[in-house]
Amino acid sequence: MGGFRGSASGSRRGPVEVNMALSRPCAAAFWQQTHHFMFTFVVLVVWLSSLSTLAHKNHLRVITDNNWEEILEGEWMIEFYAPWCPACQQLQPVWSDFAEWGEDMGVNVAKVDVTEQPGLSGRFIITALPTIYHCKDGIFRRYQGSRTKDDFLSFIDEKKWQSIEPVSSWFGPSSFLMNAMSALFKLSMFIRQCHNYLTEQMGIPVWGSYTIFALATLFSGLTLGLILVFIADCVFPSRRFTSQTYQKKQTLEQARLIKQLEDEHEADGEDDDDEEEADGEQEVWRKRRTGLPEGQTESKGDGLPEDALRKRVRDSRVQEEDT
Repeated sequence: MGGFRGSASGSRRGPVEVNMALSRPCAAAFWQQTHHFMFTFVVLVVWLSSLSTLAHKNHLRVITDNNWEEILEGEWMIEFYAPWCPACQQLQPVWSDFAEWGEDMGVNVAKVDVTEQPGLSGRFIITALPTIYHCKDGIFRRYQGSRTKDDFLSFIDEKKWQSIEPVSSWFGPSSFLMNAMSALFKLSMFIRQCHNYLTEQMGIPVWGSYTIFALATLFSGLTLGLILVFIADCVFPSRRFTSQTYQKKQTLEQARLIKQLEDEHEADGEDDDDEEEADGEQEVWRKRRTGLPEGQTESKGDGLPEDALRKRVRDSRVQEEDT
């Protein structure tokens, strides 16, 4: 009996233990699924929050040297700033809030980091930070008002930009002059980067870097000068390097001029001889008219009266006509 009872009680404890053994895996699976669901939910919330953050940042456009021509179409408000500028740091929250209204106001709000985009700094002649430009279909105006969100909104909504004189086309960002200015600023930034590399990475002293740039400038200037001289000699050749044909031509031209001068001199001499002959003939006729033999000069008071002389001349002409 005792053995049977013991066996019976042992048989009654068996199902409980079996149930407990079965419930433990189920609880573990439940908690595992709960943890998986919670992890998925947290990841989904973080992903959605990141999407909202990205959507919020997309309201503020970033302009670079590669996409700056986009601002030539439509209406834009552009801020030029530098990360180290305290005034720019104070303006950033206001500018971001203003960018959220850009889509509703029909204006594109953008920013330009002048430390990363030196070409745009030269293209727009940025001399103070922060600088704000308004652009409408490629016509630029500099904003000079207060820097609050309400002022920015009223500036666009009430079209206060129409009362501001636009930037001259000579100094527009797309003009030839500003393109050259942008290239100059890029060159200066490149030289600065080279200087930093030589002094910081290679350990060259500052005076050594300046010496290298001075020699490079001198060599580039000499090279450019030689190229310009070569082009000038090709386009406008010097007389010292002309061919023998040109020299012969010059010699023949000089000979022709000398002969022409001699001919003119001879012609002047013949004219003088003709004048002397004419003067001699007039002298002979005058003597014949007065009745003096050739070689004898006329004396005062020996001539005929003027009326008698005229009569003799008329008679001689009548006799000649009759004969």
